[in-house]
Amino acid sequence: MSSVNTHASLSIVSTSQAPAAIGPYAQGIKAGDLLFCSGCIPLNPETMQVVEGGVEAQAEQALKNLKAVVEAGGAELGKVVKTTVFLKSMDDFVAVNGVYAKVFGNHTPARSAVEVARLPKDVLVEVEAIVSLK
Repeated sequence: MSSVNTHASLSIVSTSQAPAAIGPYAQGIKAGDLLFCSGCIPLNPETMQVVEGGVEAQAEQALKNLKAVVEAGGAELGKVVKTTVFLKSMDDFVAVNGVYAKVFGNHTPARSAVEVARLPKDVLVEVEAIVSLK
């Protein structure tokens, strides 16, 4: 077994306002002037259960969780530089895009959206981000 410690130049970001990590990763990591947010899935942080409802409800919760990590890292959604949206089905793109647009308002970070074969806990959507801390 390897014993690797987080380098002193990095800071782990953690908040109870977003679901606890369900594996060996951090909710977020600060590196210099950037915050890297792990993929956020639509888990209710209190129950750790997938929210009920379709892709729109799941997108809302995933983005709410992302916002909590961004804020815990000392930033705000208006400082998000890049997101990646993972979709179980590209057929959900328009619905997720509508939720995404409401959450980000006039701010339009760079973004990729990709369809994937499967996501953790069989959710329909996951969102990760890179955020400026300046």
